[in-house]
Amino acid sequence: MNKLKNKVAVITGGNSGIGFGIAEAFKNEDAVGTIVGRNKETLANAAVQLGDDFIAINADVTNLADLERVFKETAEKFGKIDVVVANAGAGTTGTVADTTEADFDKAIDLNLKSVYFTLQKALPYMNDGGSVILIGSNAAHRAYPSFGLYGAAKAAVIFLAKAFSNDLTDRKIRVNVITPGTTDTPAFDKFVPAEQIEALKTHFASVMPIGRIGQPSDIGKTAVFLASDDSSFMLGAELLVDGGMTYLSK
Repeated sequence: MNKLKNKVAVITGGNSGIGFGIAEAFKNEDAVGTIVGRNKETLANAAVQLGDDFIAINADVTNLADLERVFKETAEKFGKIDVVVANAGAGTTGTVADTTEADFDKAIDLNLKSVYFTLQKALPYMNDGGSVILIGSNAAHRAYPSFGLYGAAKAAVIFLAKAFSNDLTDRKIRVNVITPGTTDTPAFDKFVPAEQIEALKTHFASVMPIGRIGQPSDIGKTAVFLASDDSSFMLGAELLVDGGMTYLSK
């Protein structure tokens, strides 16, 4: 299993959930690199599980100086970077009636602005011909109640895959986006009490056309494809990895 042998990757939000699933999948394909996260405890635990081929950098992707430090330290450790996964983000809830300006700015900073500047700060350290993977959400396609702002930010991320690819054709850097659906991550903890989590997962599984919710490994395997030479003819594309939720659910 060496589809990513000799490739250097940076994965933001790589300390848990989808980001960690991607990091594990990359490790299994012989990639090396960096995971980035704000939570020191989960970051340290993730680093132990990934082993010596990955380093962990505690950083806030909404802070441009932190982003600069991430890519500089990665390049100093491993050499130039081949793959960047802009995964860090978080679901935010609220309606247009109750979202404050501070709520708006926080959501956009984390889910959109950080993606834009993650790539900008990565570019000086990237190899030409590299791969950039953005993480969208099927909330960009379906207007879930109270997820309007989050969905709008993710819709913009999906568009950025096209815009970034257009900007970077001279360097042959490919930018594509993975759009997950409901995935089994610690994010559930943020929306319901612990005793309700399993019931909520069961509910989501019952409405998914495929009959289950996603696993971080599902996204990880897709990310390996986009990071590898197998996807060399893909540019500005969106891959829906959502169990059929966007197009097939009622």
